[in-house]
Amino acid sequence: MPVSLYNTMSRSVEKFEPIDDKEVGLYTCGPTVYNYAHIGNLRTYLFEDLLKRALVFSGYSVKHVMNITDVGHLTGDGDEGEDKLEKMAQKTKRSVWDIAEYYSKAFFSDFNQLGMIAPDITCKATDHIPHMIALIERLEERGHTYVSGGNVYFSIDSIDDYGKLAKLDLESLRTAVREDVTQDTNKKNSKDFVLWFTKSKFGEQSMMWDSPWGRGFPGWHIECSAMSMHYLGEQFDIHCGGIDAIPVHHTNEIAQSEAATGKKPWVKYWLHGEFLLDETGKMSKSKGEFLTLELLKKKGYAPMDYRFFCLGGHYRSQLKFSFATLDTAVTARKNVCDRVIALKREGSRAIELKGRKALDYKEAFTEHIQNDLNTPRCLADLWGVLKDDELSSDEKYSLVLIFDQVFGLGLATLQVPEEKIIDDPEALALLKKRTEAKQAKDWALADRLRSELDALGYLVKDTASGPSLEKKM
Repeated sequence: MPVSLYNTMSRSVEKFEPIDDKEVGLYTCGPTVYNYAHIGNLRTYLFEDLLKRALVFSGYSVKHVMNITDVGHLTGDGDEGEDKLEKMAQKTKRSVWDIAEYYSKAFFSDFNQLGMIAPDITCKATDHIPHMIALIERLEERGHTYVSGGNVYFSIDSIDDYGKLAKLDLESLRTAVREDVTQDTNKKNSKDFVLWFTKSKFGEQSMMWDSPWGRGFPGWHIECSAMSMHYLGEQFDIHCGGIDAIPVHHTNEIAQSEAATGKKPWVKYWLHGEFLLDETGKMSKSKGEFLTLELLKKKGYAPMDYRFFCLGGHYRSQLKFSFATLDTAVTARKNVCDRVIALKREGSRAIELKGRKALDYKEAFTEHIQNDLNTPRCLADLWGVLKDDELSSDEKYSLVLIFDQVFGLGLATLQVPEEKIIDDPEALALLKKRTEAKQAKDWALADRLRSELDALGYLVKDTASGPSLEKKM
């Protein structure tokens, strides 16, 4: 079955056809390591992990590159404000290098706890300054830059398709002359952006390097272009990020990359994840207090509870977060885990699927995940398998393992708890009556007795060796 993905560039779902049949080049915008990642940020990384898993599930080899922005990202996307690391360093009285290292470790701790597959290459901006300088020099040679006030700017007037990803009106942008610029009066056009900052704008910074244009540091956008092309080539398959990167960051990446190489397109497919919303709207660090994975853990939630919660919404749909909706996901995940543990307790094993119904479930799941990562439908497929009495235990367990290659919930590693002897006379009497009711094919009575046991705090486990009771957690 072909994989189909929504390409932001075309605003349509397209059949996925990689440049190289053997390997997919995937670049994902990584964290700016000046603070903890909030759970809205983590939703984007979970979507990107899902995409990678789905591609591997579909038979592709994926070369995944993710950057670490440890310099150059200002508090304003339009080249305004302070450097975010400098600002946090001043606030905490630590060095910018310490800040970057501390929050990088915190990010990857979250990343690992959520079961995400590590990128093949993780590249720090500070390790790739020469690549950025070389890319700026290529732009300069092609006439796409100018120096003003000591800084190097990219001129959007030097290309004829600026803003195509965001569907910006180029003619309107070209009328945005200097008098419209309220902050950076060095710009010829308000949408021009900085490729290289010198101390003429910010003074002495903690992170600065020598360059042909003066001692300074790179602009935010040039980092991703330089590093992605260094590792994936001048044209590659997929670039991902959150939808907030579309109007500025990804728009500027495209402009400078395609201007430098002259190759069209630079990236074949652009994929973006939607926002996670809280009760006040988009989750953001600028609000001050924000939810982190560690905070969820302190409240008693497991990282996989949040992963399961995110799977319940399509990556291109806004997802509303509340503790009530998270609690619903917790209950659903627990029910899945309980059923998988029950299969393990019965001695279920992975087998080659041959039965028509089991194969139908696999085909349906494959169709849904390959149709633009439709995880809500995929979760419905999982529930269908777990509840289908026409499937054998081995078939159920095998399908669970296949599906979890994409879900990443760690279902294969679930441990069967030690059996605890139940000596509750009332519960044992009800279990005996239920067994007799099933033997008499009195299904209504059997269901009613199961409900009574549930009210007493017991789960009924129907196995090949007979029914048993398990105390609910």
